[in-house]
Order: sequence, then structure tokens, then C-alpha cells
Amino acid sequence: MAGRGPAPKDPAKRRRRNADAIPETVITPDDELRGPELPEGALGVNAKTGEIIEWHPMTVAWWLTWRKSPQAQTFTDTDWAFLVDTALMHHSMWAKGQWTLAAEVRLRAAKFGATPEDRARLKLKVDDPTSRPQAPVQSAGNVSDINSRRARLTS
Repeated sequence: MAGRGPAPKDPAKRRRRNADAIPETVITPDDELRGPELPEGALGVNAKTGEIIEWHPMTVAWWLTWRKSPQAQTFTDTDWAFLVDTALMHHSMWAKGQWTLAAEVRLRAAKFGATPEDRARLKLKVDDPTSRPQAPVQSAGNVSDINSRRARLTS
């Protein structure tokens, strides 16, 4: 009388069969730069100065990360076009403080395997990423002193 529910049926007589597992794709990092550069002029022109608006440095770094990523080996032209649209959102997040776009940027980046969890869901394995030295995302020359930033914001 122990147990929950009826006894399991004979597997040979089951009506449903589990689908075959999708094989995992293994990608080896090669540090090759792929894909296009961020399009110049995509952000428009500054109405006051007439100069082309430049991409935010964090978006430039984010884009370079995608171009160097092992996943970029599998990207098609439509993937890069989708990432350009995502870069526009990323730029608005950093340049204009539109943090409500962060969730959409995260969802869009997940489609390309941005995190280990995303890559596991996509059955995408990057071959031994820990054995290689990691480059910093942003160089120290681009970082301003936090006290000067606070002073600018509070004055």
C-alpha cells in the first residue's frame, strides 16, 4: 500500500516516447574578431552641435565582447542585425539612464548565450574558457574618480 499513485506501466507499452536529446554544440575560442563594427551615425546627430552622436563607451566594450566571443562563430547576418538593435537599447541604458531597458537587453543577449545558464539552455559549450587569460572589460584609463563623479552629480 505504500507509494503514490498507480504502479508505473511497462516502458515497452508506453504511448509517449521521450524525444532524442539534442546534441551539444562545442565551440573553441579563437579570439578572432567577427561581425561588423557598430554603425556610425545610427544614433543620429546632436541638434545643438550638428555632430554625430557617438556610442557610449560601455556599449562599445559590450559590442567588442560579442565580436570576440566564441558564439560569434555561429552568428549570421540576421543575428548581427538583431544585436545592433540590442546595442541601441544598451546605449540608451548607459547614455540616457533608461534602466527599464535592462530586462529586454538581458533577454535579447540570452538568445545568443550570454551567460553559462543561457549556453546550457542552448546546448552550447565553450571549450575550456578558464584556461585562457581574461582581458578586462574596460581599461582603467576610461574610469573617472568616484568622488569627482559624486561632486558633479550633487552640485
